[in-house]
Amino acid sequence: MTKLNKTDIARFKKKLEDLRRSITSKLEGTTQEVKTPDQATGYSQHQADQGTDDFDRTISLELTHSEFATLRQIDTALKKIDDGTYGICDITGEEIPMKRLEAIPYANMTVQAQEKLEKGLI
Repeated sequence: MTKLNKTDIARFKKKLEDLRRSITSKLEGTTQEVKTPDQATGYSQHQADQGTDDFDRTISLELTHSEFATLRQIDTALKKIDDGTYGICDITGEEIPMKRLEAIPYANMTVQAQEKLEKGLI
């Protein structure tokens, strides 16, 4: 396994910062949609339409929650870059393979450690 060099780390940092900007921008739009009731809402609106609006709002809130979790992971990865620990598994201390970081630049565990954690073995 190859250790990350300065060029790799700079590339991942840019990727993480771009991803963070994209998610932050999307979150701002989603939270506005959730906060702002539909202009068509009124007494004449059919109950089924109101149910659909409520369902859409719930889905938006769930996506927002998921995106906030991803943002926290991105922030942690950026902090690890600053600390010089980026690309090192939080559980095992092993290097995270480059292919995993390419797929999920905010990954903080190897696949094996992640699987053990999800199975409750860690």
